[in-house]
Amino acid sequence: MSSSKILQQLLNRYSTLSPLEGKIEESAEIIINSFRNGGKVLACGNGGSSSDADHIVGELMKSFEGHRPLNPDLQKKIKEISPERGDMLSEKLQQGLPAVSLSAHTALTTAIANDINSDVVFAQQVTGLGNKGDVLIGLSTSGNSKNVVDALIVAKAKGLITIGLTGETGGKMKDFCDVLINVPEKRTAYVQELHLPVYHAICMIVECEMFGRK
Repeated sequence: MSSSKILQQLLNRYSTLSPLEGKIEESAEIIINSFRNGGKVLACGNGGSSSDADHIVGELMKSFEGHRPLNPDLQKKIKEISPERGDMLSEKLQQGLPAVSLSAHTALTTAIANDINSDVVFAQQVTGLGNKGDVLIGLSTSGNSKNVVDALIVAKAKGLITIGLTGETGGKMKDFCDVLINVPEKRTAYVQELHLPVYHAICMIVECEMFGRK
């Protein structure tokens, strides 16, 4: 399925997102280029946006809607290493796309909050994990979450490409995002309702381009 068809399906269901079509497509292309050049995706947010960050990673790290068999060379090596378990592993495992949710590491995030400052809970992880050419996706319904803004600042300093998912105004995040997807809502629940189909479409486009779809 082509990216244009995925976007058309999205806009048919959520016509209010039509002005953001180009930004959604651009975000998918940025992520695809990063993966093809050995990069990875980092994602962060608070509360419901933290769940969205986890959700994005879940769609990237295993099959979403497509078929993702392991590389034949990897399958062969797995079978050689373990004749007992190799057949099962090479058949069951799916090719993942490297992605990390910065909200998911409880021991680390609480240590950063306790020992340094809660505002830098994501920025500290970008410092350790982020490399030039990686992508940081920051989610904040207001666009003003300090810890997300700080993560974006550090990401830009390290040469990451930054994508923001926010509400209508973009908040303070807009100054630090290479691509800003500011959905046309202000109320938290309504913003998050539109974020989900946006990142689903992005993940679908990425999967189709990286693996094709049967």
